[in-house]
Amino acid sequence: MLKSTNNNKTLLEIEKKVSWLSNYIIHYANNIRVKKDDLKVGGHQASSASVVSILVVLFFKILKKYDRIAIKPHASPVFHAIQYLLGNQNIDNLKRFRKLNGAQAYPSKTKDFFDVDFSTGSVGLGGAMTIFSSFTQDFLKENNLLENEPNKMISIFGDAELDEGNVYEALLEGAKHNLKNCWWIIDYNRQSLDGIVFEKLFEKIINLFELMDWNVEILKYGSKLQKLKQSKSGRKILKWIDDCPNDLFSALTYQGGKDWRKTLLEVFSNDQDTVNLIQSFNDQELNGLMTNLAGHDVESLEIAFSKYLNSDKPTCFICYTVKGFGLPLAGHKDNHSGIMNNDQFNDYKKLMKIREGQEWNKTEGIELNINELNSIIKSNPLSKCNREFSEIIPIKPLKEITFNKFISTQEAFGKIMNEIGKVNNSFTNRIITTSPDVTVSTSLGGWVNKKNIFSTYKKTDIFGEKKVFSSQKWKYVPDGQHIELGIAENNLFLLLASLGISDKLFGKRILPVGTIYDTFIGRGLDALNYATYIDARFILVGTPSGVTLSHEGGAHQSILTPNIGISQPNLTYYEPSYADELEFLFFWGLEYMQKKEGSSIYFRLSTKKLIQPERKLSQKNKQDIIKGCYWLQKPKTSKPIILICTGVMIGEVEKLKEEITQKKK
Repeated sequence: MLKSTNNNKTLLEIEKKVSWLSNYIIHYANNIRVKKDDLKVGGHQASSASVVSILVVLFFKILKKYDRIAIKPHASPVFHAIQYLLGNQNIDNLKRFRKLNGAQAYPSKTKDFFDVDFSTGSVGLGGAMTIFSSFTQDFLKENNLLENEPNKMISIFGDAELDEGNVYEALLEGAKHNLKNCWWIIDYNRQSLDGIVFEKLFEKIINLFELMDWNVEILKYGSKLQKLKQSKSGRKILKWIDDCPNDLFSALTYQGGKDWRKTLLEVFSNDQDTVNLIQSFNDQELNGLMTNLAGHDVESLEIAFSKYLNSDKPTCFICYTVKGFGLPLAGHKDNHSGIMNNDQFNDYKKLMKIREGQEWNKTEGIELNINELNSIIKSNPLSKCNREFSEIIPIKPLKEITFNKFISTQEAFGKIMNEIGKVNNSFTNRIITTSPDVTVSTSLGGWVNKKNIFSTYKKTDIFGEKKVFSSQKWKYVPDGQHIELGIAENNLFLLLASLGISDKLFGKRILPVGTIYDTFIGRGLDALNYATYIDARFILVGTPSGVTLSHEGGAHQSILTPNIGISQPNLTYYEPSYADELEFLFFWGLEYMQKKEGSSIYFRLSTKKLIQPERKLSQKNKQDIIKGCYWLQKPKTSKPIILICTGVMIGEVEKLKEEITQKKK
């Protein structure tokens, strides 16, 4: 790890190497690797170029061993290049970039072959995960389960990524829960997939984060531009840059030094001192000066990041960058999907001083020999280290739970949680529940009364103090085992995702249980898909389902969710009919979701009450329930009428059976 600002020359050499490798990974995949068709592989050279300096400073100067980071999706080639230098990625994977079993197009926790903290394939979700992982870290810390001091949860965001609605839902939830140790670094290149972003967007971003009680650090001018502040003429040029529209700045960046000069000389034609200052630079120097934004200046970046290392207050860094920086694509409004053609790449290769056949050489083209580079890598805490853990929590059976003769599966769930809440042991103390403002109406009220609500600070129950009767005796305490969320369903699934990978991130497993009105699973489906995609493990309880919320049905009916349960990978769906089935499956699920071959569990429950069968489940019953079906009544004839159902529909099927029996008579 580079520890002193005197090592910026070395850092610049590493930056140069990362820039080359990230572009060559993309070039190789599109122009050298044998393909079966002419379909472009892609790879986002321009989007990668805008964050090279940011990621190099983070990985070689700032990050500690257990800091966690979400990389903006389109910067995966930069991430892979850095991991290659650190010894965590290999050439074969890089050569298979965006191909099966190769380096992934977007960083993937489950599909990449090295330690990825957060998958970021669906923009907005991976970044928001850092907020909920910070909550998870706080819970572990307050319950004395965190072995290390709290670490930073960091996200690199593209500025256009901030258009995603789930980002704002997560920010608001963070403000409610006293968010700590979270950094969001905005790659403010002012370009999106289709063009240039909204003017003065940075003002909205600043206001938003300050409103949410974040630190906000603006990194606009690099060290070259900062020097312009020393003269009156220089300050005038900086003022012009401040007022320059995004599209004009981008166009001039693409056109280069001559057009910068032409434009500036026209603007300052009546100001001879400023004209003289402009003319003191050649075209290459002038282009380098005008595009010397702080997001590409390693010294500015290191100073800004270091300033907040010892603060636990969430911090947003707005880093001005150029999309395509250092490439012939820089600034062009169509550069999002652009890739250097062969002639452009050959020129770039010469500029980077790369000899033929040495493209993957880690020291080719830079002023570091292999011993110097190896020494830097060896001292880096992120090189060849295992930062992913696992833990199994033994599930201890409780006394057999007695249910009412006439009961619904939702009511049975509440009874199960209530009984678990009476017990304090190594298993029950790892269960944490959460719900998007439907805790009581999904039957978690009794559990919360016993286990309390998690909060990093204690909150007085005013209703209790005033002796106002309420069945909900909620206490907000640091060792509480329920996290109460607002109604944003995306937040529920991202919190479940974060809790569900706590063992991998922090070395301690949590057993998360989330409840939601079944129909609203659809509102958070993208986040649910993300959670299962990263193989997070949790129990999801969708209740009430069907039309059982109330007689009004309509607006709250859920008829599509069984299809979600059946089709969603890494999610095992059950719709139990009776309380004893749910009891068995719930405790089985707490074990199953910890197994390597396991998954998350989805229980679809109901408020419709049924008469419970008088029975004790046999081992055969239990195995059949796990598999998904069993005979409630075995056929008694050689040509039976077989009635198949699931969940509370068993009540309707029982009636149908009686009708058929009567007709046969």
